[in-house]
Amino acid sequence: MIALRAQVTFRDVPAKLVGKAVTAPPRPVRITPVPLTTLVARANARALRPPDHELPVSGITLRAQHVLPGDVFAALPGAHVHGADFAEGAVRAGAVAVLTDAAGAARPALRDVPVLVHDDPRRVLGEMAAWIYGEPSLRLAVMGVTGTSGKTTTTYMIDAGLRAAGITTGLVGTVETRIAGERLASAFTTPEAPDLQALLAVMVERGVTHAPMEVSSHALSMGRVNGTRYRVGAFTNLSRDHLDFHPTMEDYFQAKALLFDGRSSAEVVCVDGEWGRRLVTPKTVTVATEGAGDWTASGVTTSVTGEQAFVVHGPGGLEMPVTLPMPGGFNIANALVAAACLHEVGVGAADIAAGLAAVQVPGRMERVVLGQDYTAVVDYAHKPAAVALALDAMRARTDRRVIVVLGCGGDRDVEKRPMMGEAAARRSDLLIVTDDNPRTEAPTAIRAAMRAGAEAVPPGERGDILDIGDRRTAITEAVNRAGPGDVVVIAGKGHETGQEIDAVVHPFSDLDELEAAIRTRLEADK
Repeated sequence: MIALRAQVTFRDVPAKLVGKAVTAPPRPVRITPVPLTTLVARANARALRPPDHELPVSGITLRAQHVLPGDVFAALPGAHVHGADFAEGAVRAGAVAVLTDAAGAARPALRDVPVLVHDDPRRVLGEMAAWIYGEPSLRLAVMGVTGTSGKTTTTYMIDAGLRAAGITTGLVGTVETRIAGERLASAFTTPEAPDLQALLAVMVERGVTHAPMEVSSHALSMGRVNGTRYRVGAFTNLSRDHLDFHPTMEDYFQAKALLFDGRSSAEVVCVDGEWGRRLVTPKTVTVATEGAGDWTASGVTTSVTGEQAFVVHGPGGLEMPVTLPMPGGFNIANALVAAACLHEVGVGAADIAAGLAAVQVPGRMERVVLGQDYTAVVDYAHKPAAVALALDAMRARTDRRVIVVLGCGGDRDVEKRPMMGEAAARRSDLLIVTDDNPRTEAPTAIRAAMRAGAEAVPPGERGDILDIGDRRTAITEAVNRAGPGDVVVIAGKGHETGQEIDAVVHPFSDLDELEAAIRTRLEADK
């Protein structure tokens, strides 16, 4: 066996990538290096300048600033630059070889280093990373959840059920990455392929046995989850989103469908919509809140605090009373998907129910309760269907006013902006249009597109509309206008703790700002 390379598990190495600080992802300590020749053969790559002796490979990364001695540097083609342009720094840092395409291999900086040439290096990157890190997904029950909405909530529900059963879990998603209870911030919904495989290997080292994870359409399209085998793959729903990346809804759907191309041993699909029904095969476990399914719910009641109680019906005559501390019919669908996934990995009904009763999801229908006489909620809804679902759930809870603060992100799908304005205006008594993450766009133009959709709704079918660009001021205005029994919804950013303006991320938390506004008003009302 080749000697192991000593390495710290959680390295917090600051680096710069396109002007932004990036933290090196965790890597496993115990690595059995893989011979470079083995990687060349398994990846069906062409080797340029192979060494005259065997080279042990103990890591892989596509970021030159994260290279450690013994790594393969993956130099991938990009939209504006080629990763091979950073190969010189990667080799200086200790990269023993470079994986790239023919265009990258022609770069002068790669003349004196072994190069693995592949027509589509991104496609084989995940598999290669899995081989280097010992194929960790074969030693974990990885449970992938895809869909437009509900990925975060459903993975948290699965995690809660697993922990109720006494299982040591990992979690990978939009809000955070968690390893046996230790939390790490998440940069992407699904990490890049080398980072994901290293992360799963760390989970194995730390005693994790089950790992629910969000699987985005970007990750599936770009091969970030290649090399990952899933004990369960799950689908929640599909609605308009990411059409700045996917040219059509069909392309978006086909990306989601990749989770069900054989990489998942068991498949759980919500069939409430036509997109889900298209995924059904003879082996599919189906979930339905309407109509027939392997998993359904009945007897739904909602308390004044927003808790929902219902009976879950599952295979073999299973009947399970559940109390869910989250409002909305869509969360019943999420709970059914989670229950089906948990059942597939052997978690019993009592633990499933206990987990669902205890689940807490940051920024998803998250209530702020400080003694005020109105309901205040922060939610991540940032696409038309999600806004409609969230506000319908809130409308069902009150016969008073619904006040909404909502913006749209810049440098993203521009066509959904009037749709979001329309969805919010139809379901609110007061819509305050504000800034979200304008990024490099003019905030006024984004808000104008939202207002156009909102103002196109006939006055008798919508509430009032205000335009307040400053998000903090908008939240304060919503709170100050709230009366007894009203519902205030701050939507769009959810768990996020920053606001990106002109490529600079400023600290900002909807939850913190909402709490501050409520406290200030309570103090003023004394």
